[in-house]
Amino acid sequence: MSVTREALVMVPARMASTRLPGKPLADIHGEPMIVHVWRRAAEAGIGPVFVATDDADIADAVRRAGGEAVMTRADHENGSSRIHEAIGLIDPAGHYDLVVNVQGDLPTVEPSSVAAAFAPLADPEVDIGTIAAVITDEADKVNDSVVKIVASPKTIGGVLSERQLRALYFTRATAPWGAGPLYHHIGLYAYRRAALERYVALPPSPLERRERLEQLRALEAGMRIDVEVVDAVPLGVDTPADLERARLLLARKT
Repeated sequence: MSVTREALVMVPARMASTRLPGKPLADIHGEPMIVHVWRRAAEAGIGPVFVATDDADIADAVRRAGGEAVMTRADHENGSSRIHEAIGLIDPAGHYDLVVNVQGDLPTVEPSSVAAAFAPLADPEVDIGTIAAVITDEADKVNDSVVKIVASPKTIGGVLSERQLRALYFTRATAPWGAGPLYHHIGLYAYRRAALERYVALPPSPLERRERLEQLRALEAGMRIDVEVVDAVPLGVDTPADLERARLLLARKT
């Protein structure tokens, strides 16, 4: 599935991390983590990239590196809400009707994975695109911090695809039951702008609260989420140990 349209790419970032204070500005080989994420998002080649933040130091760091940042309120409940405000500030006329949300704590994310999250929107029936990877570690299959996608393969050219799926549910449980792959959900999202508008206007849903997974709000409202399967799970940096691992991984790449 080819990507033929341009989108705004938004990287939400905030300072309020309890396990790793000042996380977006944590140094990785001489540059703040948020700058690494911004660079990788830009390398995806989807469209202009903005960091959406409520912290002036984060915005300054991005601008010093040659990137663009937009200041948002501090009271957003999640990154989707933050980028919704930012898009209204950047593009009030609605020139862009597609937007990709790249988490600001994924310094090892592959540019191809960012593009993969965007690819499902080539189908006009899809509201939201995201990505997943096949779980290969047995421990991850029963780890409730590893979010799984229960998804149905799409039919491409009359054949069931192993790489393009339609999401039916997201869960922290081990699912689905039976023989076959389990998929690790990676929290990059591409939205139609109308879908993002609808999502942020919805109240938290019952299953969202129960599983503590915000994407269930969209599914419970009847929105369609399609999935591209990628080969690698980017490291999410939440702790000092994660930060050290990111430094090692990025040192190998360079």
